[in-house]
Amino acid sequence: RSGKTMEDVETGLHLDPATKEVQYNPSYDTMFAPEFGPVNPFRTQQMAAPRNMLSGYTEPAHINDFMFEQQRRTFATYGYALDPSIDNYEVSTKYIGSIEEAEKNQGLTVFETGQKKMEKRKKFKENDASNIDGFLGPWAKYVDEKDVAKPSEEEQRELDEITAKRQKKGKHEDDKPGEEKTILHVKEMYDYQGRSYLHVPQDVGVNLRSTVPPEKCYLPKKQIHVWSGHTKGVSAVRLFPLSGHLLLSCSMDCKIKLWEVYGERRCLRTFIGHSKAVRDICFNNAGNQFLSAAYDRYLKLWDTETDAGCGNRVSTSSMTASENLFIVGRNVSNCLVIMWENE
Repeated sequence: RSGKTMEDVETGLHLDPATKEVQYNPSYDTMFAPEFGPVNPFRTQQMAAPRNMLSGYTEPAHINDFMFEQQRRTFATYGYALDPSIDNYEVSTKYIGSIEEAEKNQGLTVFETGQKKMEKRKKFKENDASNIDGFLGPWAKYVDEKDVAKPSEEEQRELDEITAKRQKKGKHEDDKPGEEKTILHVKEMYDYQGRSYLHVPQDVGVNLRSTVPPEKCYLPKKQIHVWSGHTKGVSAVRLFPLSGHLLLSCSMDCKIKLWEVYGERRCLRTFIGHSKAVRDICFNNAGNQFLSAAYDRYLKLWDTETDAGCGNRVSTSSMTASENLFIVGRNVSNCLVIMWENE
């Protein structure tokens, strides 16, 4: 007789619930037989449930990256998403989250728009090429197209106010030309012999009165001096005629300055009289007078040595001067070139 008892025979073959792989085909009763052994009476239903991690039971699943991101953003934006527990996409009509919002938006996602396609604008149709006078073809106008666009009464009122303000502003600027004045920056206007700064110096080591060109000319190799005094960009620079011992500069700061080229290279005089940026300057042949043209539409004649100046308003675009005459090109609206005499 064998040592097996009746209890061992009735027990039969049982599977370990933790087994993940079976090498034979067990019966249905064996697969779903109750577990044997003592039961912990203190375990809750959640603790007794099968799980492979602390928070529950997870199974590997494949999902498209785009679909996952689409549903995640839809849920974050609208508050609903497709139920991921349904495997068949064709029957995935159930949602989780805000069901009312899903029905209201008809299940649209953040990557879809609920707007209907706009109807194309209709054109007048006349494609019969034999109709010479009435043929339109692809050049036909739209049915709702307006040939002349007119502003409404409110828009027209606003445009009239803007135009009136601009005209008033322009007249206000024209009525107030800049006042001419000069500032002398040196203590003595004349030296002990009564000569002003217009006198050509003879103690600079160069014969500035000679009209003969030098025998040798060299390319500049280093910076000699920097004149600083303007607060904005310099528009033009002109040397004193023949001798070149003085330097005249005009700037966007509405000022004109006269500088020494030799010696201490000081700023001798500042000419103030334009209300806008000075565009160009030009000496006469003697150098005792010069013209200045600015964006305030004034052309002014200055005395280089004294503070005498006079202004005549001209719309200037360019300027060319000779001894007693100068030519001014006016703006595009007038399309004129005018010659003036400075005597």
